[in-house]
Amino acid sequence: MSRVRIVTDSTSDIPKATREKLGIEMVPLKIHLDGETYLDAVTLDAEQFYHKLVAAHSMPTTSQPSPAEFLALYEKLLAEDPEVTILSIHLSSAMSGTYQSALLAKSMLDEEDRVQVIDSKTACYGIGALVVAAAEAAREGKSMEECVEIVRRIRESFVIYFLVDTLEYLQKGGRIGKASALIGSLLNIKPILSVDPEGEIASVDKVRGQKKAMARIIEMMRRDIPGGDIHISMAHANNREAAEELYRLIEQNFTIKSMQYITIGPVIGTHAGPGTVAAFVSPA
Repeated sequence: MSRVRIVTDSTSDIPKATREKLGIEMVPLKIHLDGETYLDAVTLDAEQFYHKLVAAHSMPTTSQPSPAEFLALYEKLLAEDPEVTILSIHLSSAMSGTYQSALLAKSMLDEEDRVQVIDSKTACYGIGALVVAAAEAAREGKSMEECVEIVRRIRESFVIYFLVDTLEYLQKGGRIGKASALIGSLLNIKPILSVDPEGEIASVDKVRGQKKAMARIIEMMRRDIPGGDIHISMAHANNREAAEELYRLIEQNFTIKSMQYITIGPVIGTHAGPGTVAAFVSPA
């Protein structure tokens, strides 16, 4: 039986301990800040990033891994085990060229049929949840086809809501997609954003004030997940307090089967901005 290895990129924001436990390989994106270049989650972690951001003289920028970086990892994994196949799951192609880099690397392999690349059509722990589920399935001895089916099933049932303190970061980073209509109408308005089926950031509502925005998220979750039993990951960009506040509301309205807090890493934090809070939810 062939062994499936899971590859992702750093925007999945999977904690290092989880990656190591499940044998998940990670290719980092890069952050460019005040003349320095860092490797996301390798030479710059979330805590260091938000600390540097406060003192930064200009907005940070990010760049995707090159096809050569993916190729080197794919070749290493394929050489280690003649039976291995690789499932590579990446940041939405609507937000980054990372997925395209992985595809190009696959096309450069002699045995490209041993690698499958998936566009997660999401970001942050939206990717992370898919990657962890695939890695757990691979550890149980599931086939490539079974791992891919699990990823697709979770992706279709996933619900994501996030609140940003300001749209400035999304706007300047060019990642605002269908949320752009909100620019210029934001006096005291809290936009509630999500990721649409095409993998673009989209506005789902705008509410005056954070407490009302959180209450509105609960209403939308009750509409989207009528069963009431959920798995949830609460992600935040240096704003644990707000993540805990939103989680308390969710806990009052749903039966929580599993829960964790995730810190949004440097690359996603560059585009969403500090203060962002996100709920990544799937039906249990």
